[in-house]
Amino acid sequence: MQLGINLGYWGAGMDADNLAVAQEADRLGYAVCWAAEAYGSDAATVLSWVAAQTERIDVGSAIFQIPARQPAMTAMTAATLDSLSGGRFRLGLGVSGPQVSEGWYGVKFDKPLARTREYVEIVRKAMTRERLSYEGEHWTLPLPGGPGKPIKLTVHPEREHIPLYVAAIGPKNLEQTGEIADGALLIFPSAEHLEDTAIKYLRAGREKAGRTMEGFDVCPTLPLSVGADKDVTALADMFRPYTALYVGGMGSRKQNFYNQLAQRMGYEKEAAEIQDKYLSGDKEGAAAAVPHALIDQTTLLGSVDRIADRMEAYAAAGVTTLTLAPAGFTLDDRIASLRAGSDALERAGLA
Repeated sequence: MQLGINLGYWGAGMDADNLAVAQEADRLGYAVCWAAEAYGSDAATVLSWVAAQTERIDVGSAIFQIPARQPAMTAMTAATLDSLSGGRFRLGLGVSGPQVSEGWYGVKFDKPLARTREYVEIVRKAMTRERLSYEGEHWTLPLPGGPGKPIKLTVHPEREHIPLYVAAIGPKNLEQTGEIADGALLIFPSAEHLEDTAIKYLRAGREKAGRTMEGFDVCPTLPLSVGADKDVTALADMFRPYTALYVGGMGSRKQNFYNQLAQRMGYEKEAAEIQDKYLSGDKEGAAAAVPHALIDQTTLLGSVDRIADRMEAYAAAGVTTLTLAPAGFTLDDRIASLRAGSDALERAGLA
């Protein structure tokens, strides 16, 4: 199992430290550095900045938002980043959510599975550097009856095949991801529930495409906070607002994929309470309603030994790249967490 690092959103208050964190992850042998985008910083600019000042670590988009870019532009960006980084780019895609898609980009959040499939097909075709033509429900290239003609990508990526990931949560999305992608980007993963909430659907998609899980990258992101085992409860409390935001407030009452995931993990009653409180404006109450067990199962907390044990559990569950989001109030804290993560991987015998 390999380790990755997730810088999150640029502009979240730790920008001055993010490059140093990425460079330390590079020095420690982390496999990939991911950057996210929502409605602030864009991931492509951040990744080009990081790639220019690191040597070996891959850089990946987690995610490029599908409603933000036409698929041909995403192919252009991926090819450019792969070329500039010397073959170190990983392309992560996702449909975002209805609030961002419709409120920020003005793109209707409908048929996300079909839209993702078409998008991936166009991106892959464009990056083969063949002349691009496509007929689908959501995209037709070139547009019929006009002056457009099939054009081919002029940029030469460093590699013939750039790894393509899809961010997936729901069963149907996970199955499709197994079918069409090279890897899955997961959030709020519990090692104890991973088979039932993700792996079995990914496997079904791989089988549908005539493939096995061999070579498919299962890549969840977990917050990391290092400390004494006796302080695990306090460490978990740091992530109450984060968990409450996603389970309670990320999406509408009817369309919250993270809330549905918590329910599939056995927290039906708790997920409903968190959402009720969050949507009524009681964010503190929502955070207080998050069960300690839910946080502990979806983060890495405590001593290096405890984290090593959890890493073993994730590896046994089928994780191939474990992406860490190290918590810390200072750069030294975040660097120490990175080193602890690397030490834990070695202690678990997974390096």
